[in-house]
Amino acid sequence: MRAFNLELAARVADSHARDVFPLLIGGDCSVLLGALAGGRRAGGIALLHGDGHSDFRHPGNDAAAQSLGAVAGMDLALATGRGEALMTQWPDVNDTAIMRIDVFDANAAGPAAVARRINAVPDRAEPRRFWLHLDVDVLDQASMPAVDSPGSPGIAPEALLSILRAVRNGGRCCGMTVTVFDPDKDPDGRCAALLVTLLGQLFAPAQASGRMADMLV
Repeated sequence: MRAFNLELAARVADSHARDVFPLLIGGDCSVLLGALAGGRRAGGIALLHGDGHSDFRHPGNDAAAQSLGAVAGMDLALATGRGEALMTQWPDVNDTAIMRIDVFDANAAGPAAVARRINAVPDRAEPRRFWLHLDVDVLDQASMPAVDSPGSPGIAPEALLSILRAVRNGGRCCGMTVTVFDPDKDPDGRCAALLVTLLGQLFAPAQASGRMADMLV
């Protein structure tokens, strides 16, 4: 999983280098980690995480004896550094806008110097790009039953499209992941058609303005 996400990060970084919008159609939520790792190579990045669940399960809030060797239900926790080191420690963190002070530097510099470095961060902060993550189980199960954990109440497709348009077209969204659609639970293709229509309507303004999107599947 880690190797796959490192390869994915390179693809996302390449899309950004060519000034095209990466749209990642993935399976489970683990692909978010590679997307963020690639997005960070161009500078600081925030995350807008749309999901039907918190996806914040990690060793600090789950049974200690239980193995957490997965990402499903954990991607937001992992994206914020909580969980298995293989999925939280990425090789490009020192090349991003994230300020990292390890224990050796902190002990050598002393508390006052460390505090000054921390307090200086807001002074140089700039408006931040963000990655848009859509777990399609955020839709109500009446319209999107083809997910592993359908639920209700959820967001209606029209409402979701309005939300996504508002954040996608603001100029700061630098990529998007779409995850957890399960085709085995969509025998007549109705749910797939809904997602294709939703994404087509979402990206129509970008295509009309001449800026194309890379689709990474």
